[in-house]
Amino acid sequence: MAGDDLTPSENATLIVLMAEAREVLNTDLKKLYGLDVTKKSRDKFARRRYVSSRKSGPTFALQLDDDGWAQVQNELEFRSRGATAHAAALTALLASLRDRVLDRSGCKSYAELFALNDLRGPHSAGDQEQILRTRIVNAYEALAAEPGGWVSLTRLRLFFGDVPRAAVDEALRKLSREPGVNIVPASNQKMLTEADAAAALHLGGQEKHSLAIGV
Repeated sequence: MAGDDLTPSENATLIVLMAEAREVLNTDLKKLYGLDVTKKSRDKFARRRYVSSRKSGPTFALQLDDDGWAQVQNELEFRSRGATAHAAALTALLASLRDRVLDRSGCKSYAELFALNDLRGPHSAGDQEQILRTRIVNAYEALAAEPGGWVSLTRLRLFFGDVPRAAVDEALRKLSREPGVNIVPASNQKMLTEADAAAALHLGGQEKHSLAIGV
């Protein structure tokens, strides 16, 4: 759509939401970073599926959406935006994150990198379980097109390269017992890829491939 090019402020908003890796109130964006996401920007982000937003009291809560992660990782470019010094610095930073930090961390995406919480720190077993459950819910919300939408476990597992597979599987099994949570097999088994099969969760005697929360 004409006029949908991102402004420098909107590009900066994507980077801030990437670094936060969570839902952030617009009032906090103003207070902490001097950014104000207007209705025009929210609508533009929604059309491009870069940022999801919802009303939260008198303000809006915003979170980087799946296409927003991809935009920041693969396409965001500042050198042509006019503010040469800042543009050069941001371009170099993103290039370094993409080409060096991701490789060294073992992460496959910015989403995984910035969603990391160290489960090996001084936490009790119960704390570790709660942290992992929260991470799974946050990752789901970042990937789901809408509340209650289906997210493949293939995509979800990209957020958990730092966590043992068995721990993620056990957390998913426990989560599946909560109200409003469904984990189901693929409806068309013939369309499954090798990655989908590898990411499946064995649950209730079946291999299951998709998660929905808030159904």
